[in-house]
Amino acid sequence: MKLTAVLLTLHILSAVVWVGGMFAAYVCLRPAAGALEGPARLTLWRNFFAKFFPWVWVSVLLLLGSGYWMMFSTFGGFANAPLYINLMQTLGLLMVALFVGLFHGPWLKFKRAVDAKDYATAAVQLNRIRQIIMINMPLGLLVVAIGGSGRFWG
Repeated sequence: MKLTAVLLTLHILSAVVWVGGMFAAYVCLRPAAGALEGPARLTLWRNFFAKFFPWVWVSVLLLLGSGYWMMFSTFGGFANAPLYINLMQTLGLLMVALFVGLFHGPWLKFKRAVDAKDYATAAVQLNRIRQIIMINMPLGLLVVAIGGSGRFWG
């Protein structure tokens, strides 16, 4: 039980880091950064994502590792897991796929464009990143709500 408590704690903290980071970026930093001139705004986002995305990778690994360990140790596998666990897993995997696509596509292009001072290309890629976060953040909030309330569904 101690290992389960530790893994559940890591699972929850990883979700808080990832989803909370998206919320802070989209709801708080994005409007605040809008007042900056293009190059300064794009550089701010480049620096933010360069610090945030390694934490997302750690969160993804911890979420998947702890989640599947708990799935098998607590429920004995997929067949015995309650609906809310399977919903979290499905939405979580969709979130991971969106993040991996964001990271290996728009983020790398955005980073290279900002570094090359190609701000027009960077702006296009930042908009793509924004669109993906606009999908992933509500999914993350939904997963958190499911995880917090699912065991009480009946």
